[in-house]
Amino acid sequence: MDDTLAACGQPPRHVAIIMDGNNRWAKKRFMPGVAGHKAGVDAVRAVVELSVKQGVEVLTLFAFSSENWRRPEDEVSALMQLFVMALQREVKKLHRNNIRLRIMGDVSGFSPQLQKLIREAEEQTADNSAMTLVVAANYGGQWDIAQAARRIAADVQKGSLALDDVNEQTFHQYTWLSDLPAPDLMIRTGGEQRISNFMLWQTAYSEFYFSDAFWPDFKEEEYTRALVDFAKRTRRFGRTDDQLQEDMKSV
Repeated sequence: MDDTLAACGQPPRHVAIIMDGNNRWAKKRFMPGVAGHKAGVDAVRAVVELSVKQGVEVLTLFAFSSENWRRPEDEVSALMQLFVMALQREVKKLHRNNIRLRIMGDVSGFSPQLQKLIREAEEQTADNSAMTLVVAANYGGQWDIAQAARRIAADVQKGSLALDDVNEQTFHQYTWLSDLPAPDLMIRTGGEQRISNFMLWQTAYSEFYFSDAFWPDFKEEEYTRALVDFAKRTRRFGRTDDQLQEDMKSV
């Protein structure tokens, strides 16, 4: 582990990142928007590598939201092609490095070719254990909550779930990534300070970090800065500082 990070204690178990700023990065360089998305792939590699090195268990990347379909048709088409190429080129590397890949979102909205590549990638890496890389694609936090509510309603209707048993813990089991720890750290790049409908349920107690760096520039140095900042924070989860100190004494 990097000495700077090692001095700060344990890393977050789960890091979630909104990868923002690709278009603005490209525009600043008088390049088409898709050039920014292509450049962002290098940042993905850098963040994945450092996450594994630092002992992060889960890394979730917001690649394509359910609202991104509203973007210009040529940009959406280029993004889909880039997604296909990334799956074809990167999955073998992930597998060699013992990284599990999961796609979070409504994959039925993608082409049959892309759906097939997603299934194959998830199956190929299913038993890997170094880290879980989650790519959120055609995903939205409100959609996640709505689909959980529909599934709960269906189970109540058919009698497999009692209405009185529906609580926060039960609801959580119907959301995406319910088998993984909730994000400890949510990062957004690109200078914006909002979460844009990403993991609304799962980030209830996440720490937030906003970086001015555009995503293609968010590599090891910027990511390390975010991890160090997280390590300095006190997470209370509704408790007081005195209670936290008592808990630490009992460990």
